[in-house]
Amino acid sequence: MQRNSKSASTALKRGPIVLIGMMGVGKSTVGRRLAARLGVAFVDADEEIEKAAGMTITEMFERYGESYFRDGERRVIARLMDGSPKVIATGGGAFMQDDTRQLILEHATAIWLDADIDILVDRVSRREGRPLLKGKDPREVLTELAATRNPVYALAPIHIKSIAAPHEVTVDSILEQLVAWH
Repeated sequence: MQRNSKSASTALKRGPIVLIGMMGVGKSTVGRRLAARLGVAFVDADEEIEKAAGMTITEMFERYGESYFRDGERRVIARLMDGSPKVIATGGGAFMQDDTRQLILEHATAIWLDADIDILVDRVSRREGRPLLKGKDPREVLTELAATRNPVYALAPIHIKSIAAPHEVTVDSILEQLVAWH
């Protein structure tokens, strides 16, 4: 797989690799491992947004609403598109915003990480702090979000199915697709 890591690094010549997809699909975990395999930096856009705002995403949603958060998210992602090689994990709703999606599609290689609802429900149940799930049934919310978001996520040139397997399996799939795509 070392050869694929070197070959896949050619994708970075067109800008960062940006992972998109539903919450719980593993964008941050897979992104860290992918970046390590490619020998580049990893950036979690949500963490960068929290640093820039000086508060958590949950606090931003509660105090100012989703549109305020999305505006900050767009600005942070635009800043991250500086041309340097890196892997960026975005929040689940980032690619749904027209300006943010256009920025990613024009200046990066977008990869849609996709997973079945059962896998997503299992994964989101392990972590607190997801504003869109607060006080709601995760399966219901994720099913509704997937119906709306998946057709938009499908605009990404690379589509990877995340399965109930070690994250390295997903990283291997990404590297294979990057080699085939470029």
